[in-house]
Amino acid sequence: MQNLVDSIAYGKYPAILALSGFNSKEAGFNFETLDLGLVDYNETLSFQKSLAKDVAAGIRESTLILCEHNPVITLGRQARKENILKSQAELTAAGIKMINTNRGGDVTLHLAGQLIVYPVFDLRCLGRDIHIFLRNLEEAVILLLEDYGIRAYRQEGLTGVWVSGRKIASIGIAISRWVTTHGASLNVSCDMNLFSLIKPCGLDIIMTSMAQLKELNSLKMELVKEKVIEKLQYVFSGIGFFRKV
Repeated sequence: MQNLVDSIAYGKYPAILALSGFNSKEAGFNFETLDLGLVDYNETLSFQKSLAKDVAAGIRESTLILCEHNPVITLGRQARKENILKSQAELTAAGIKMINTNRGGDVTLHLAGQLIVYPVFDLRCLGRDIHIFLRNLEEAVILLLEDYGIRAYRQEGLTGVWVSGRKIASIGIAISRWVTTHGASLNVSCDMNLFSLIKPCGLDIIMTSMAQLKELNSLKMELVKEKVIEKLQYVFSGIGFFRKV
């Protein structure tokens, strides 16, 4: 398998970060951005683990990975198998993988048209506060959706982002040596019927997407990626930082 750490050029979006109006080095936190496109889940997971070791060792800067995955069901550390509503044979026949992971949370579905956001971030540079980190991931998504005229919010006691009682973004992370892996998934323009395969996050909820809410057949994923970079830069610069009250 090709080593993604060595083969992919860093800093793919320097112009986007410059246009966002923030000097991340002055703000005290800087991150690189990589767009992997549509990529295999296991390959990306291996990449994150290798990258996280380098970030923890100070060899590489914190890095934001953006990508999409072909249909795959992932099980977090708290996952219960009964939250997968189809048999392994049925999933295999449909070409859908089922993978155990070390992230927090329950069962999640990834698929094309869903933006995957993997911040491999050094929390030693961000106050070593896991709660604040999670809230800032949510805040970045909420701000992004606001740009599309979608009013999103947090649900008390739960992690993720919601719109009109439906979940639009799921979040689950893992941390080792104060470096994060895994992250957030935002439903942009994807086949929502596939969510019937699972009980998302182990909850009796309905998932939604940006395309459903805006009644659009397609959204430009590249623009959504630009916006998520901008919003993450904003919240982690300290300007739009979520604070405990």
